[in-house]
Amino acid sequence: MHILGIESSCDDTSVALVEATENGFVVVSEKTSSQIEVHKKYGGVIPEIAGRMHAENIIPVVEEVMKNQNKPDVVAVTSGPGLITGLLVGVETGKTLSNLWNIPLVSVNHIDGHIHSVELKAEKTTIEFPAICLVVSGGHTELLLMTNHNKFELLGKTRDDASGETFDKVAKLIGFEYPGGAKISKEAENGNPKAIDFPRPMIQTGYEFSFAGLKTSALYWLRDNPKFNKQDFCASFETAIVDVLTTKTIRSIKEFNPKTVILAGGVSANKKLRETLGQTINKTNAKLLIPEMKYTMDNAAMIAVAGYYKTIKNNYTDWKTIEADPNWKVYTNNNE
Repeated sequence: MHILGIESSCDDTSVALVEATENGFVVVSEKTSSQIEVHKKYGGVIPEIAGRMHAENIIPVVEEVMKNQNKPDVVAVTSGPGLITGLLVGVETGKTLSNLWNIPLVSVNHIDGHIHSVELKAEKTTIEFPAICLVVSGGHTELLLMTNHNKFELLGKTRDDASGETFDKVAKLIGFEYPGGAKISKEAENGNPKAIDFPRPMIQTGYEFSFAGLKTSALYWLRDNPKFNKQDFCASFETAIVDVLTTKTIRSIKEFNPKTVILAGGVSANKKLRETLGQTINKTNAKLLIPEMKYTMDNAAMIAVAGYYKTIKNNYTDWKTIEADPNWKVYTNNNE
């Protein structure tokens, strides 16, 4: 089975043709057009500009991916959550191709895609249930209980800033250009993580997250310490976020005893988070799955994989009725 994935929820126009085989998923062809250089000058993603660039890039990207390829069996498209300006472009493209090629269309949640990105590996990788999913990115920080493919319950999410958003905003405070989260991590490699005692918001309770207070604490510390060691600052700040994410994930493991723990989303590329979570989970009975570095960021291959699990259940969406939903929640419970 060949699935054409389309992802345009933020600032990456991505298309991928993925084959589902008995030995796992094979990426036949893929192309992602990034907008980082354009949004960098504004210090963040501008939705109107993102939407316009998606509209300019989507058809050339589809054409490049499908060059010399046979018609796919199904189209899987991100319908939400995300920026409505980008989602509309992807959804309209998906429904047009579904109609043109007369093939089924599946609507995929962006978060579901990130979680299934862990299956995009050379060796066959499967998710065993139940699974705990820590999804951390520029727009999301959520801890989910996954009971089956495309089936999630929310354990907790951020009440304010997402972890990736916090990284980027604090990076801007110390002079790094957007996106700055990776630059903080690079500086942190040679810093002292105990140099500054930053707060760990809500670390002692439940599964909810809050990073706005940490961001404010960093702001005031920088104001009061104009001459500072950048490496020590970055290491201390990064450690505060990693401690919170790791502590709450371990708490959920103790309560739900999962077979699999999944770390996904853009912040899953963070070296310290990967290592810290890995070391901690090695002491449990759970198996840790993390996507390959190239699939930690937004990409269409992960949308194709998540779409596959809807396809085998005939969970299609009519191209005439599919809609973009910028607030689409991946979970079904109301634990907010």
